[in-house]
Amino acid sequence: KKAVGKSIQLHSEKWRVYPMKGTAAHVLGLLGYNEDEFAGRYGLERSYEDTLKREDVDLYTNFFARIFHNVKKLVDPTKAPEGDLISTIDPQVQLFFESELKDVQERWDSASVGGIILNPKTGEVYALGALPAFDNNNFQNESIDTFKNPLVENVYEMGSIMKPLVVAMAIDSNSIDPATFSYYDEGSVRVEDYTIKNFDGKGRGTVDVQEILNQSLNTGMVAIGKKVPKDTYRSYFENYGLTTKTGIDLPNEISGLTSNLKSNRNIEFANISFGQGLAVTPISMVHSLSTLANGGKRVTPHVVKKIEYTNGFSKTFDYTESAVQVITPETAAEVSKMLVNVFDAYNNGTSKLPNYSVAAKTGTAQIPNPQGGYYGDRNLHSFFGYFPAYDPQFIIFLYTVNPKGVKYSSQTLIKPFQNTAKYLINYYNIPPDR
Repeated sequence: KKAVGKSIQLHSEKWRVYPMKGTAAHVLGLLGYNEDEFAGRYGLERSYEDTLKREDVDLYTNFFARIFHNVKKLVDPTKAPEGDLISTIDPQVQLFFESELKDVQERWDSASVGGIILNPKTGEVYALGALPAFDNNNFQNESIDTFKNPLVENVYEMGSIMKPLVVAMAIDSNSIDPATFSYYDEGSVRVEDYTIKNFDGKGRGTVDVQEILNQSLNTGMVAIGKKVPKDTYRSYFENYGLTTKTGIDLPNEISGLTSNLKSNRNIEFANISFGQGLAVTPISMVHSLSTLANGGKRVTPHVVKKIEYTNGFSKTFDYTESAVQVITPETAAEVSKMLVNVFDAYNNGTSKLPNYSVAAKTGTAQIPNPQGGYYGDRNLHSFFGYFPAYDPQFIIFLYTVNPKGVKYSSQTLIKPFQNTAKYLINYYNIPPDR
């Protein structure tokens, strides 16, 4: 008999396994091929490619040495040191948060949903998610658009959640005195050739700043905005960080569409006062709103808190020392108190959390029509809240694009905010402040 020759072939392959099957996919990103190059393509895989990659020695001559003898590679001083990332993301919080986002999308058949949980004092991101999402273990059939992180790569007109920033600017710049300012609301106001209305078209008579926020009155915000010089608007919005990138350590971040701030037309600033006419990324929005929760300071958001290098060294990231003071602590505290009153009043007082103060605001914005103007039947819902309001540990931001069969964000986003806030309170054992 003729012997049949047999051989054993050994092949070395590269791959990455993500144990949580798509959880935090937009944060982590993925590894993929571009022709013959295998590298990080999205998320942290791309931002920290030089740190995360492991340079191969010769795949043939060193295969057994690497497998059976655990031979360490010599360090090349000309190359960036390799290392492991320690993320700010809490896996359990991320899992819970993504389940809440999924519930919003499924219940309201939204085109997209997203959210961020951030520590306003440190800038650490505890959770960041968006839908539609992808499984970074199995992504061959996904479209390129799904890989994009809409929280840093898409811009939206955010609507009424912009109002607290405008109120804070007006107070901080001494353009209004919240103790004495009032406005007679007729339900609409004429600015140049345009008519601006409240969400329901109804007037409320004489209202103060608190009531303008409580009832989210566009006409009242126009009245407040008129008191602020245009150059002051530009300066504060720049200091809020709304006109630039945040610097978050995720790839492809874009700047907002804020050219209307350069205009001298009154209508542009009237629209900006209630959150239309400017389009910003969700991360930029929560970054700016966090100044209200952090004594007026703006801290860089980030998802990596430490790098542990394979050479034994490590690097810890702390952005608090470079925080920018945007408004005074007194202004931040005053607006926070107003926002606590806003949340306490939602749904006739049934939405507030027992024993916890929450500073929050809803937003409902029209979606621009590429052909001009705005869609009459499509809205973006947004919401933010931070708590405990006078010593905040968390700020939660939520948005959903074009939810069906529902008009206002108070109907779509307050419940998932409540659920998430209660989860965080229990998970981190946050003591009550009321």
